[in-house]
Amino acid sequence: MQEFKGSLDGSNKSFAIVVARFNEAYTQILLDGAIDSLLRLGVSEEDIDVYWVPGSFEVATVALDAARTQNYDGIITLGVLIRGATAHFDLVANQATAGIARVHELTGVPIVFGIVTAENLEQAQERCGTKMGNRGWEAAQSAVELVNLGQAFVEEEFSPEEAEGPLVDPPSSDEDSFARA
Repeated sequence: MQEFKGSLDGSNKSFAIVVARFNEAYTQILLDGAIDSLLRLGVSEEDIDVYWVPGSFEVATVALDAARTQNYDGIITLGVLIRGATAHFDLVANQATAGIARVHELTGVPIVFGIVTAENLEQAQERCGTKMGNRGWEAAQSAVELVNLGQAFVEEEFSPEEAEGPLVDPPSSDEDSFARA
């Protein structure tokens, strides 16, 4: 049996951080935590690009654009959704999650989900840096680990054809447009 683990060495790695401006008082804390984590793990400041988008729904669109540039080893997504009185929270949370997952399917670039979903302001505060830690910091650490783990496949010359069936169904030609996802 072989066991693979991604290291937490971020040197010579580049990352895009896509962060929602909605609930900016909280997303700024997540962003600060993510940048701090990346720097502590050896990523140079020049290898970190931050993209601000209006809200969590738009995060996936810009994450896809960033991934398609092939300038980044990994992408970190950040946002804060707080449940309100309508179904809007569920719609945005579900579509943001699906869209972010789709970015990796379409591009192969490692992407980390750092969107905080909270039932109320207290939960949002806890997940952005008080009792529950800073989810932005944790997302950045996960991104470095995931990028390094992905290199294990390259180093072992692993190919999806060697696996039992496809790892992910390849997109059909009409799925190239992210807007239809």
